[in-house]
This record gives sequence, C-alpha cells and structure tokens, in this order.
Amino acid sequence: MQKKKKILIFGGSGFLGNAIYKELNSYYNTYATFNTQNSFEKNQKFYAFNFETEPVDILLDTLKPDIIVSAVRGNFNSQVVFHLEIISWITKNKSKLIFLSSANVFDSFTNFPSYEYDKTFSESPYGRFKIKIENALLRLPTTKYAIVRIPMIYGHGSERIIELKQLHHLKAPIEVFPNVVINATTISKVTQQLHYIINRNRKGVFHLGSTDLVHHFDLIKDICKELKLSKSIFKQIYDSNHDRYLAVLPRDNTLPNNLQITIDDVIKGSLQI
Repeated sequence: MQKKKKILIFGGSGFLGNAIYKELNSYYNTYATFNTQNSFEKNQKFYAFNFETEPVDILLDTLKPDIIVSAVRGNFNSQVVFHLEIISWITKNKSKLIFLSSANVFDSFTNFPSYEYDKTFSESPYGRFKIKIENALLRLPTTKYAIVRIPMIYGHGSERIIELKQLHHLKAPIEVFPNVVINATTISKVTQQLHYIINRNRKGVFHLGSTDLVHHFDLIKDICKELKLSKSIFKQIYDSNHDRYLAVLPRDNTLPNNLQITIDDVIKGSLQI
C-alpha cells in the first residue's frame, strides 16, 4: 500500500488555510498550524506556531512534510523571511512548496489580463512582497514548487460574501469599481484545484481564476441579486478613466475542464452550502 503524502499547511486556522485542510485531511496525512485561535489546541494535527517570532526549521525537521502549503497572513517583511527559510529547507530535503500568491503581482499591468508566465510587476506593497517570494521560488527546479495565483475569492461562507451581507444589513455602502475588469473564483473550487495539483504532482505556475472576465461592479450586483440583498447601496469608485484589468487567466498550465470555473459559477456559488 502506497504511503500517504504528508502535508503541512501553514496558516491552517485562517479562512483559506482551514478550507484547504478540510479538503485534504481525508486523503492525506495532513497537518496545519494555528496562531491565535485556541479552538485548534485540542486538534493533535494542528501545531501552535507564530512565523513572525519562531524559526520554522524545528517544526519542519519534526514533521518532515512531503508538501508544504503556505496560506499565512501577517507582516509582509516577516513573510518574506519566513518563506526564504522554507525555501532553504526544501532545497535540502525531499519536499515541495505550494505558495498561494495573488493577482496583485500584476497590478501595474492595467491594459490586459495576465497569464501564467507573463512578467510580474506591481505597484502595491502586497503585490511586491508576493513577487519577492515568487522570484525566490522561480530560481529553484520546478519540481520544488507550485506558484498558485488566486484572484478574488467568493463562494458560500467566504469573507467577501460575509462582508456583503453585513454591509447590506447595516445599510452601509458597498464599494464597487465600475472600471476594473477582473476574474474571480470560489473557495470550494480553489480547494478542489489544489487537491488536484497535489494528487497529480503538478508543478510550475498556475492561475486559478475563472476562464472569463467581468467588471467588478457587475459581479457584485449579480452576487447581491443572487443573495437576494435587495436595495443594496453601492458606492462607485472610479480609479481610472478607462477599463483597468486585474485578472489572472489560465492558459499555459491549465487544469481539466471539470476543474475550470466561470463567472456564472462564482455568482451561483455564493449561495451553495
């Protein structure tokens, strides 16, 4: 019988990290870290760990994971140092890092959507720190990493859907960007796609966004309609005079058709349990 892969998810108590843990736990020998949520203390597969104050090699040497998934949040500079420590460890061990990156690594390119192997360039601190980590990984053999760029995540229970419901309940304005063209995804689809990447030992750079595009304002209006959030108040923010793209489209490193997602799926997925 083949030995189960051992997976360690950093940031397993966060929204994205915990969803990944729930997706993978039944299939792999899966561990995760938590920082502030005491509810995970009784789970023997969760380890208390603060990447901003603790060295990571002790935990890695203890668990010796085959695959490391990074879903941490926190100080950007600390994250860069933390990931460089992981990269140093995987170069000396039989292990691979799946780094969850962002569409923001392209936020300086506004005239067109971006594909997996396009040059990255960002004006935002968030995008720039993601690029630093990506560039460090791109110097390694491709067998050592998967860079997974993710656009805005929606879907039932997602932070963005919760925020829309809260703002509607408070009768507060929902900020929308009529000139920003995006793609999006759902939390359930992202976890399925990551499961596939791990199961098939895929490598390289992946874009896990929808295969089609939409204006941000139109997407939010349609999601609010799907959620029956009637009479929502929208605050339209125009940050340019022309359409501005912030979209990561899959092209060079695609997944099977059943793992693709469309904007219509994202809208309908906001209601799924």
